[in-house]
Amino acid sequence: MDDLAYGTRNKRGDWTPNERPQIAFFWSTPFDLKKWGSFLIGYVWPWNVFHMAVTLLYWYYVLPEWETMKTMSWDWALRLYAVNCAGIFVMYGAIEFFYYFKRRQGTRFKYNGKFPSEQPSDVFWFKSQNIDNFLRSFLWGIPMWTLVEVLVLWCYANEYVYWLSFEEHPYWLAFVLLISPMIHEVNFFFIHRAIHWPPLYKWIHSIHHNSVNPSPWSSLSMHPVETFLYHGVAFWHLVIPSNPFLALFQLNMAGYGAVNGHIGFEKLELTEGASLDSHAYLHYLHHKHFEVNYGGDGLIPLDKWFGTWHDGSKESDEQMQARYAKKVARVNAGS
Repeated sequence: MDDLAYGTRNKRGDWTPNERPQIAFFWSTPFDLKKWGSFLIGYVWPWNVFHMAVTLLYWYYVLPEWETMKTMSWDWALRLYAVNCAGIFVMYGAIEFFYYFKRRQGTRFKYNGKFPSEQPSDVFWFKSQNIDNFLRSFLWGIPMWTLVEVLVLWCYANEYVYWLSFEEHPYWLAFVLLISPMIHEVNFFFIHRAIHWPPLYKWIHSIHHNSVNPSPWSSLSMHPVETFLYHGVAFWHLVIPSNPFLALFQLNMAGYGAVNGHIGFEKLELTEGASLDSHAYLHYLHHKHFEVNYGGDGLIPLDKWFGTWHDGSKESDEQMQARYAKKVARVNAGS
């Protein structure tokens, strides 16, 4: 595919899409029926269909009996950890292998013209972003994900929370399923914004931001506190009337879906004429500029509302620089 038909490349080799990201259309034109059709297709396919398929596999083939999960046990906890590790190794590893190691599409559609393996740095273990990110993901990223998973399932198994059935409450649970991506986006924004507070950033979030040029292994490379809070989005299903299947779907969306913002490419070329959109640009800009795009992809436009939206345009750059100038002025005035 010709990526220059979709964007431009600067002298450094960095690629930028021509089409700027937009917030969800219904915030401005809620009654446009044509847009609703295309929106709903993109809302479901392909990523949320994938997360649903993974959740069904977990539900029918991975989870122990509910009687077993009434008791905390290393046996079933380690089983879940092993499955989570295997799933991430296959999914993230496949993208890393084909697009970062084999480089099957070179730098076409790649936001940053360089690959992490070309940029050794002392901020990473063994001076390697790939090794550092891989180890952090499996040593505490996935363990914290699994801890949240175990706690949620244990609470449901012991009926510490009210458990709605699909037979008796199909419409409500369908609604909760429909808004699960919105729950994720709101939770992510406020957790993310909080850990950008300087003391928390220094001790917690800076580990993730070491990867200025992220790749799939960067997705879950976080401090243990951050990854626990991130996957803790599943705890919302212990607060709102819900079902453990939906809590598991929410958790898989966080775990497997973390890769979306860290793929590093606008499109992954599958065949000569087919590609998969990543929706990664907004979060790539967050890794590049640090203090913009704390939320997701504009489904709930919290960045717009709080003044931290950046769509890659010159105007967004100017607004960002103006915020930086005000921040510096406040710091200087207080010193």
